Amino acid sequence: MPITVAEKYDSRQSTTGNNAQVTLTYIASGSDDDLAIKSAVENFAPETYDGLPMQSVQIEPISEEYWDASVRYAEATSTSSGGSSNPDPGSGEYTYSFDTMGGTQHITQSLDTVGSYADSSIPSAPNFNGAIGVSNTNGNAEVQGVDITVPIYNFSETHYLTVEQVTPEYKGTLFQLTGKVNNATFRGLAAGECLFLGASGTLHGTEFTDGTSGGGDWEITYRFAASPNKTGITIGSITGIAKKGWEYLWVRYADVEDMDAMAMVSRPVAAYVEQVYESADFSLLDIGT
Repeated sequence: MPITVAEKYDSRQSTTGNNAQVTLTYIASGSDDDLAIKSAVENFAPETYDGLPMQSVQIEPISEEYWDASVRYAEATSTSSGGSSNPDPGSGEYTYSFDTMGGTQHITQSLDTVGSYADSSIPSAPNFNGAIGVSNTNGNAEVQGVDITVPIYNFSETHYLTVEQVTPEYKGTLFQLTGKVNNATFRGLAAGECLFLGASGTLHGTEFTDGTSGGGDWEITYRFAASPNKTGITIGSITGIAKKGWEYLWVRYADVEDMDAMAMVSRPVAAYVEQVYESADFSLLDIGT
């Protein structure tokens, strides 16, 4: 399968001024080989953009054969005896990006059945109380459900930290927080609504004309996804259900007799809310709340 590279719609974030820079973002697919993906992105992206040369290429896997990629363009570093000027943003600065492309969720229950139509041979269409795609195989009822798009708010922040801040212990903290949800309000999102997807970092060092090098700032991108908490959920005749954004709701069905349709139907008889992600203190990220 050939590797394909496509620019994302929210690409071309730029900064003007003394530290002018542009970041182009792409989706690459077709291989699980990180070196092949990186090479394909480098060949696809322009060598310069808006007069700025390519400085770095960053890739991150998002599934088996899909990758997020970003190509950064900035002013070339100028060197002089004993030192250099660093074009990167200074420590304490940050950039922010987001999208609301949503995510896919498999559901077995509708919000409302807006129509049902029966063959003339039966009194009425069986009432499944919102169950979707009910079928009967060898006397066993199955609820197939359907995949839908649900609201998910994806956002990322790139912060510039000093080498003193990014210790091995801090990298370990990022590792431990990955796949956790917030246990308190974070970026205006209530506890349980924000999932930390992980972080990636690049150290921008400085090379001096005498052949020595010195540490610069760490450029670290933090990625998050948000899903809203919900209350007052109704499923069939079950009411008062509440779930946090990243908890999982599933429904148990049982066969009951629909006296109007003279048929056995599958209807929701219980709903369960499961915690599938651990919660954690996002203040440990040390990027504010």
